[in-house]
Amino acid sequence: MKAALLLLSLLYVTNEREGSVVAIDTATNKVVARNVVGTRTRGIVLSPDGKRLYVAVSHFKDRPWRGPDEAVAIDAVTLKIVKHYKAGTDPEGIALSPDGGRFTVSNEDAGTASIVDTKSGRTVAALVVGTEPEGVAASRDGRWIYVTGETSNTVSVIDAKTAKVAANVFVDARPRGVIFTRDGARAYVTSEVAGSVNVLDARRHRVVAHIRLGGPHHPVGLVLAPDEKTLYVATGRGNSVAVIDTATNRVERFIAVGQRPWGIAISPDGQRLYAANGLSNDVSVIDVAAARAIATIKVGDGPWGLALH
Repeated sequence: MKAALLLLSLLYVTNEREGSVVAIDTATNKVVARNVVGTRTRGIVLSPDGKRLYVAVSHFKDRPWRGPDEAVAIDAVTLKIVKHYKAGTDPEGIALSPDGGRFTVSNEDAGTASIVDTKSGRTVAALVVGTEPEGVAASRDGRWIYVTGETSNTVSVIDAKTAKVAANVFVDARPRGVIFTRDGARAYVTSEVAGSVNVLDARRHRVVAHIRLGGPHHPVGLVLAPDEKTLYVATGRGNSVAVIDTATNRVERFIAVGQRPWGIAISPDGQRLYAANGLSNDVSVIDVAAARAIATIKVGDGPWGLALH
């Protein structure tokens, strides 16, 4: 099975409520592997060499405690845990440095972000950031790390070289996801309650525009097209994916998906888009050219995060 899985293009999904990680063969849209790795799995990221997944694992406040708050490294083929890392209370979002040497995880209850060495497991820094930190992203040049503060309505700017918070930027209400452009000139931050996407000058660390989605749309996860001409945003309770022109900052359309899409991913060729639907317990497969969902994959209880091999 291991040799066969190596030949596949895999989409990885964290199922928040069942604490599992699932692998999907994107050629057949079939689940080919599954493993329960903790109580509550959310943030997920793939190493640059494609061999390991790093997953934020916590527990539910209203359920009996059944395991540690931590991050785990998982073999990308077997989905077995190969290393445990200490984290703060209630880890949620996670991002890797470009070389894969460090990851940053947001600790929601602790109000901190932990920077961890992936090889030694040593916590390089535990930094106080915004209240209820959630989304985490690292710039491609490795210089900056952005962490969203859900209830402080901020983005904390971490200087990755010094492992210190360099600035805090106010954004619209309840920021969730964050992503940098490849050149590090721009960053996009979704604000769930405000129903908007904040556009940031990522060199000066300031908001330069707001993209309003309107209606029942509550933006959360987001991903850029390979050519970065289009930004795709999961709208949570809006049950859709917003398609935004990055040149004009205008919403072009909404694509209907399952219930409460959160995590989102796109294929390297930009032809397929994937949305993790946390309430309908499935992943929508979207044909980008046709702007419609063409398949639905049942994956488990509470799909949250996505990572594409």
